Amino acid sequence: MEYLNQYKQRNEQAFERYELIKERIIQIKDERHATASDFFAFNAAFIERILELYEEIETGKYFDKSIEELEKDNHELYEDILPENYERSYANPTYAVSKFGAQMGSLLSFLQAQLRCMISYAFERKKAYLTIYAELFVEIYNLFEEQEVDLKEVRMSIYWFFHDYIEWFVTDAVVSNIDARQDFFTEIIMTKDLKDLSYLYYYGSYISENERQMAAYMNTLSQDEIQQMADTFTEGYRIGFEVTGKDLSKKKTTMIYYPIGFERMVKKAVDNLEKLNLKPTVFRERISSHEGIRISKNGCYSSSPNPQYDYDHQFDMGLYFDKSFAKRRLEVMKTAYENHKELAEKMAGPAVIEVFGEEPFTPKETPQRITFSKEQLDEHVTYQSAASQLVNQYIIGSERSYTIIAFPIPKIGKDFDKIFKETIKINTLDYETYLTIQQKMIDVLNQAKEVQITGKDANETSLTVAIYPLEDCEKQTAFENCVADVNIPVGEVFTSPVLKGTNGILHVSEVFLNGLRYENLKVNFEDGMTTSLDCDNFEDEQVNQKFLKENLLFGHEALPMGEFAIGTNTIAYQMGKKFGIFDRLPILIAEKTGPHFAIGDTCYSYAEDIRVYNADGKEIVAKENEVSARRKQDPCAAYFNCHTDITIPFDELESITVIRRDGTKEDIIRDGLFVVPGTELLNEPLGG
Repeated sequence: MEYLNQYKQRNEQAFERYELIKERIIQIKDERHATASDFFAFNAAFIERILELYEEIETGKYFDKSIEELEKDNHELYEDILPENYERSYANPTYAVSKFGAQMGSLLSFLQAQLRCMISYAFERKKAYLTIYAELFVEIYNLFEEQEVDLKEVRMSIYWFFHDYIEWFVTDAVVSNIDARQDFFTEIIMTKDLKDLSYLYYYGSYISENERQMAAYMNTLSQDEIQQMADTFTEGYRIGFEVTGKDLSKKKTTMIYYPIGFERMVKKAVDNLEKLNLKPTVFRERISSHEGIRISKNGCYSSSPNPQYDYDHQFDMGLYFDKSFAKRRLEVMKTAYENHKELAEKMAGPAVIEVFGEEPFTPKETPQRITFSKEQLDEHVTYQSAASQLVNQYIIGSERSYTIIAFPIPKIGKDFDKIFKETIKINTLDYETYLTIQQKMIDVLNQAKEVQITGKDANETSLTVAIYPLEDCEKQTAFENCVADVNIPVGEVFTSPVLKGTNGILHVSEVFLNGLRYENLKVNFEDGMTTSLDCDNFEDEQVNQKFLKENLLFGHEALPMGEFAIGTNTIAYQMGKKFGIFDRLPILIAEKTGPHFAIGDTCYSYAEDIRVYNADGKEIVAKENEVSARRKQDPCAAYFNCHTDITIPFDELESITVIRRDGTKEDIIRDGLFVVPGTELLNEPLGG
């Protein structure tokens, strides 16, 4: 309870500072003598509106508004960065630099993006946070009142702000992950009238037509349909513990990630989890640079008001990130977990609802945006590895599990209702049917020394994947028979490849990964490690390489092939083809629609030493590779903290062929169709 008292005291103690800074903000709104006065007047008016909003929420006045008034307020809060206004937004680094010059423009664009975090702080009634951000704004304004603006001093003000308040930022983030008493989001889910769509505006997140339509659609579904969706989700979570022999009864909390608009399903899922003696923890998606690099959605999230804005500010932490910051952040994180280790030990792991249907996004390269230097990128990779080890120490990897399920959103187009119902069907396909079919494939794959994968027509894939050698074929398996537990829907067999001997090129004409589109992506492997990556997203090859280093390699020089899998969910493939939505399918479903290859960690990261078995009783022994085997000597050298699946669709696939140790061969797939006896049912949706 100590943390909650400290948090409450922090807000109470901000009262006097809040009143003083509010008064100064109102004055700045009408002043015009500072350098970049229009910028400061605009943002002073923005902050004043945020503080008024906070007071409306505190008094309850905000909740008396009509839905039309709420919608208008929400639009005005995000209006500045919407695509139609972004060209002339100070939050656009290109525009800010054109107005104020390279250094000043970059700093002011950063500042405006950070001030936008105050929207969320107002709704969560974080008075202390509102105060310190307003104080930062005034501190920088004061520097711009000088006759000559010292941009180095401006930068240092920002630097020390994020260093000075790191204890608040990190501790609050840790606690929101593991303490169910932090109930801002669950209070909305469990207590608001979900039939009245006014509740959507109580989050403070951007609410688009997509969230409104999604919530309205969920209200058209019967209680039985909602219950079925929730049951599939939470049962997968429970089974994930069961099949890996982990004791769920020791756990008390579950992190829930969900998109705004799905509250009816989430509410039922919370009820289901309560029956397993689990309470939900929910945190907000990343909104500030201090929360790290924004790669994909997590926590409670909504549609982005502007993906280009997100991309432009993805690496804003680069303005103040250094070795000292990384060290201090790790120290605070360790202290926070140590002070709340009993809560951390009870965390069971995430239960994730993903969505798909967004228009595939190819960013415009913005030379003016803040990025990491090579030294910062290297330091950040080291920091991420250490942070991951720290989390694993307190939320023990070998004792936690997860589950992920995906649904379409209205942005997918006119066939949304049909696609939604088809997705429910895919998510509930018969477990036993796929278990049996996939075992037929595994029986052949377990004979392999290596597997060859060859692309068809324009697809240049030519890969040889080395397979873990079995010592006892009667008791061991190299491939997991994956049905629908942690990874919904059903439909894949996978292994951790042996790196030595894994060579060749992986090629996909188009793929959608972590919210970004990659055109003509090629990945070369030598002894299981990436040696080069190429894509055609940008005309400038240097820009392509930077894009790939940031968003696929995550700053690493090279990554291992952490997984080789064969997707078997041809019904999902048929859905993608029927509705023309291959470029909209999430990795979770896309990986089941063909062979896929993950770069990064294996599927068994941090749990390699847990004994896992397929339904036939055989132990899965291919759980590590030559890199992850380093974990006992140097965990930081063993894990990369990323795992990105890249799928070759069936219509770009010529063959998957097992090469046995005696040199004989047997096809798993030939000309895009399954050919192992007993797998013929999979070809029906493929027209074979």
